[in-house]
Amino acid sequence: MSDPDVVLEEGVEPEDTDVDATSARVGEDVARLRPDEARKMFREGLVTPTSGWSSGYAQANLISVPAEMAFDMLLFCQRNPKPCPLLDVLDAGEVSGPILDGDVRTDVPKYRVFVDGELQAEPDDVREYWRDDLVTFMLGCSFTFEHPLLAAGIPVRHIETGTNVAMYRTDRACRPAGDLRGPLVVSMRPIPGDQVADAVRISSRYPGVHGAPVHVGDPGGLGIADIGAPDYGDPVEIRPGEVPVFWACGVTPQAMLLESRPRFAITHAPGHMLITDAKDADYQVP
Repeated sequence: MSDPDVVLEEGVEPEDTDVDATSARVGEDVARLRPDEARKMFREGLVTPTSGWSSGYAQANLISVPAEMAFDMLLFCQRNPKPCPLLDVLDAGEVSGPILDGDVRTDVPKYRVFVDGELQAEPDDVREYWRDDLVTFMLGCSFTFEHPLLAAGIPVRHIETGTNVAMYRTDRACRPAGDLRGPLVVSMRPIPGDQVADAVRISSRYPGVHGAPVHVGDPGGLGIADIGAPDYGDPVEIRPGEVPVFWACGVTPQAMLLESRPRFAITHAPGHMLITDAKDADYQVP
């Protein structure tokens, strides 16, 4: 459990010390795990990014906020559907729901706890921080359409290398809602130039999990100065003939927390998602 008195700098992610994620994967085909099997591993202490896990099931970004903030959060999602596509909202104090036969307090590999807009801790279990007035929002995640990309022969570099996806703050502002405001965050995947159109077509069929990219090509078009230095996650190699492709990202609410500075919130750690019981096909459109 992380020390709640330690304040981490913005964008800095401490090392996973509880479990060696690489060795924990040895002998495990994580794509074949059922959601309940994966969540059991996380409850037992495995800390690892979840890209490539539980093929066929939707993954979700998580943010829990006090009830007094819930309407503004709901409005923020409604006004910014690309980075914040709603899958479900739980009532105050609820820890499970229709797409999760589990517990939002224990079933994510790593969480973030924000107090007054500052990142205070990154525990792997948030029961000691939980409050009965917290309203939980589950937001769609682009990890959900990575399996269809792979099935079409489109490489996903961070799955190949066993690292976290690269994520960047942009210079595009989200539409504010009440006291909530902040920049758009994007995830990036390098795609071979001759497969970019296929990546756009496939991901566009999943609007409930970010859908089509928001930008293709020059990162400067999003105000990203150094593609090799992501704000969240890990850098990935862009090989000759590949094009950086950027999707709206569910870490956007975390950038919003840093700018809006509400009194309290709990989120997933970037790349460490909630694996739900919902089928990814439920979010596919023709």
